[in-house]
Amino acid sequence: MVFKRLLGALGVGGPSVDTVLENGAALPGGPLRGQVHLEGGQSDVDIDHISLELVARVEAEHEGGEAEGFVVFERFTVGGGFRLGQEERRSVPFAVPLPWETPVTELHGQPLGIVLGVRTELGVAGAKDKGDLDPLAVRPLPVQEAVLEALGQLGFGFTTADLELGHIHGSGQQLPFYQEIEMSPAPAYAGAAREIELTFLASPAGVEVVWEADRRGGFFSEGYDTVNRHAVGHDSVGQTDWNAQVDAWVRQLLDHHAGRMAQLPHQGGHPGFAQPGYGQPGYGQPGYGQPGYGQPGYGAPYGGGHAHKDDTYGEHHGHGHSSGPGIGTAVAAGAAGLAVGAVAGYAVSEMFDDDGGGDGGEAEAAEEEGGDEE
Repeated sequence: MVFKRLLGALGVGGPSVDTVLENGAALPGGPLRGQVHLEGGQSDVDIDHISLELVARVEAEHEGGEAEGFVVFERFTVGGGFRLGQEERRSVPFAVPLPWETPVTELHGQPLGIVLGVRTELGVAGAKDKGDLDPLAVRPLPVQEAVLEALGQLGFGFTTADLELGHIHGSGQQLPFYQEIEMSPAPAYAGAAREIELTFLASPAGVEVVWEADRRGGFFSEGYDTVNRHAVGHDSVGQTDWNAQVDAWVRQLLDHHAGRMAQLPHQGGHPGFAQPGYGQPGYGQPGYGQPGYGQPGYGAPYGGGHAHKDDTYGEHHGHGHSSGPGIGTAVAAGAAGLAVGAVAGYAVSEMFDDDGGGDGGEAEAAEEEGGDEE
């Protein structure tokens, strides 16, 4: 989809701009490619700069409920310093690195309900206007896809996904928000938890997989129940039995969750989870794998770094990623049930039709509510 609009702030008869993204979903940490097409107006103008902003629609949780807004999470200058003649047409190609923590918007072509956009800003003779807009599609890294597929094969169901303003305490998170993917437990884990939240924090070295059982009052807020985290190298995709690995992670999470619930007054543990012993040392990767996954030269624009693991696990050698019906089917079913595709499309249209939404009151309101999550 391409949006074209005249730059109203630059006056009637000013230049117009189209930004066309390369076909296909991008990868976190990989390049975002496309072209900015300019068309001159009724007179020559000096183009000071052409900038791209990456924008996300996020939620901010607080005691009074939730607020939504738009956050600019990256900005690139891709051109400028030239004169655009009257009615002249000029194209400016670009290739910019997406942040490693860029949220995933789709899985196997099925939308997750996450709204991301690319907004083009044109600076002309000291004035600037935020003009052209495009929705941004992002697919998961191989490690992220392997974990999600394993969850689907284990029987977990996709519920919803959103972006939360704030930082995960103790992590190396770089963006001002994080993505939550909510799953309903598989029958084998029935009674152990009502829901499981999953967050990926990617870096050049690998992916930190953060799990939470039965969120209360916000991810990592004072009311959270149980949180586990595991570091996985990008090179582990073909070396791991992901169904066994994810099952071990989930059981460890639920073991911890049952113990925590048993300590709460008048709560007691969750009955029905009758397989203790999973998730003990011996599962997981010893640390991050080799750095440099994806496109060489596209590092983390926010300074890199990765979150520290809370626990250290022994090395586990698996048997590769198994095939078969996975989370893609669950996402398709969830998307059909929740109509997240329609919701996402409406939200993108709403965001792109709002001239001030990207950096105006809504974003500021959300940021005021956000903060470091404990």
